Parts: sequence; C-alpha cells; structure tokens
Amino acid sequence: MAFTFPGSSVPGSSIRSSIIAPKTVAKSVEIRGHGIITYKLQMPEISQHYVLDYVIYEARRNHIRLILCLVNNLDNLGGKAQYVQWAQAAGANMTNSTDSFYSHPTIKRYYKDYVKAILTRRNSYSGIRYSDEPAIFAWELMNEPRCVSNSSGPYLQAWIAEMAAYVKSLDTNHLVTVGTEGFYGPGIAERLGVNPGEWAASLCSDFIQNSAVEHIDFASVHAYPDSWLPKASLEEKVRYLSNWVDSHLNDSEQILKKPVLFTEVGYLQHSDANSNSTVDRDIILRIVYDKIYDSARKLQAGSGALIWQLMVEGTHMYGDNFSVVARDRPSTYSLITNQSCRLQRLYGEGDPGWQCSIPP
Repeated sequence: MAFTFPGSSVPGSSIRSSIIAPKTVAKSVEIRGHGIITYKLQMPEISQHYVLDYVIYEARRNHIRLILCLVNNLDNLGGKAQYVQWAQAAGANMTNSTDSFYSHPTIKRYYKDYVKAILTRRNSYSGIRYSDEPAIFAWELMNEPRCVSNSSGPYLQAWIAEMAAYVKSLDTNHLVTVGTEGFYGPGIAERLGVNPGEWAASLCSDFIQNSAVEHIDFASVHAYPDSWLPKASLEEKVRYLSNWVDSHLNDSEQILKKPVLFTEVGYLQHSDANSNSTVDRDIILRIVYDKIYDSARKLQAGSGALIWQLMVEGTHMYGDNFSVVARDRPSTYSLITNQSCRLQRLYGEGDPGWQCSIPP
C-alpha cells in the first residue's frame, strides 16, 4: 500500500500523483516524496535502460511503487505507429493503419521481444531482475489503447488477452492492467450514455470487456472532463464526472469484481472562458477523491486516483496544460494531503517513510 506525493520527473517520463487505498498501487518519482511514476517504455537504447535502472533503484530506496507502461497508443513517444513503421521497413506486408499493431504477427513479436527484454532485465544498480523488483507494482500494457477503425475491436480484445497472458508467463510477482480510458463499447447499450459523447464508443475500447480479461488484475480509468466536454460549463462537467466515477466504481465492484484505479485525472490549470478559480476547479479532483474514499471505506472496488500531472519546480519543460506544481496551488495541495491522511487513518497503517502531519 502507498499514499503518494510525486517528486520530479526524468526525460520521457510522465508523472501522475496518486492517493491509493490498501493492496493497490501508487506512482511517483524525484525521488524524495512518496508517490508514483508511470514510465512510458518504447524500445530504448541501452543508455536509456540504465536511466530506467536508476529510476527503479531510487524508487525502491524511497519506498515508491511504480507502474511501468509498456507502450503508448499516442505518437508523441513513438507509440504503436513506430512499431508499424519498423515492421514495414523490415518488409512486412501490411497497410499503413496503426490498427495493424494489434493483429500483425511481426509487430506482436516485436512487442513480445521487447516485453521479455524489459521483464527479464537485471538492474545494473541493484542486481535485481525487473520481474522480481519490489518497487514495481504493476505493468500497464498500453497507455489509452484505441483503434482507427471500429471493426478492429475484436483484434484489440484478442491482443489484450494474449499480451496479458504473456506478461504473466514471464512475471507472476506483479499485477497487470490494460491502461484504458474507461470508455464503454456498444456491447452494453445502457452504458453508452455514460460516455462523454458518441465518438467514445467508436474507438474500439470497452471498459468492461477489456478489463474482464483473465490476467488483468485491476481496471484502469481516465477522467478528462475539460478535454472530453470542451464546451460544457463547470457545473455540467461536475455532473458528468460524478456519473462517470459512480458507473466505473459500480461496474468494477458488481461486474468485474476487481479493483479500479483512476490512473489519470486531469483538469486544465490555465484560465479560460469556462474556468473558475483554482479553488473552484478543485471540485473535479474532490469528486473523484470523495467517491473513491467512500468506496474504499466500504472495502469495495475503489482503489485510488492519480493526478495528471503533478510536477515540481523546474520541470515545466515536461508539462502540458494539465500540469500543476502542488505547492503553487495550496488548495490542490491540501486536497492531496487530506486524502492521503484519511486513507491512512482509515486503515491504520501506511508507508513507514511517510506519516500524516494533519491532526485527526
């Protein structure tokens, strides 16, 4: 179990803060605070392997648990498009569609070779194999898996099942999650109204079907009301988010019977026509925290929420419009601290390296 406050980033990494209920996960880095990092892995050079070795080594020394993401759907870190380009350059017969990533045998072999290289790697600092590393909490198969064509949905589902089983064949010590955004597919019509728009059901991912795969240990969900509902008022976004969180907590508890982790919760940090003050907009994070706490208090599926993305001073070059330096946002910092404290008190235990400083 971990209650987390991220520290700083390293190039190519993505930081999410996390507040985690027992027997689940946490993410960060610098590595002075207690938190979690999601590190996007993409066929690195040998020198980059040594950087990852150091991140993991320092995480363990500072009681930090890591979720390592094995590939990105998005192109900004190479993503699945890079795999398609590599296969085409090697002479593989395929279309230019990135959906080939999920079905072409050459690309699946590339992915498996890379996964095997990572999971069986021995850390150059500690001498511990990644598959035996206590600092690693879980492997994420892909960040935000999507398809170009809705007809590729069965290929994505088969890919999740195949790759989750493959990871487990190499590593039985760590948990595995998909990395989905949480969109519902057309298979359950009554859930489609929970999506932020009709477009969400056309991306091939299906929260229930994808997360129900045998070797997937916990479900993952994202929440970006500002991006998904750009024209909505803050009040409309709040109502939407409340229903979004409730639906995934309920489905994880009643249908999947697995923990659910909100692995990215983001809201715009810069003022615009639809924005209120930071204090007012913290309601987005407060809704997620309160609902997860209530679920955890009942020993149900709610397991934690990770902010996209919590930074420290001097890391602005890795940021985006959702980035926040917690100490520059006192109200946000207070929310994070209070959530950590009440979860720690709820279970009467916590990370030995961090104790709540707020009186009961």
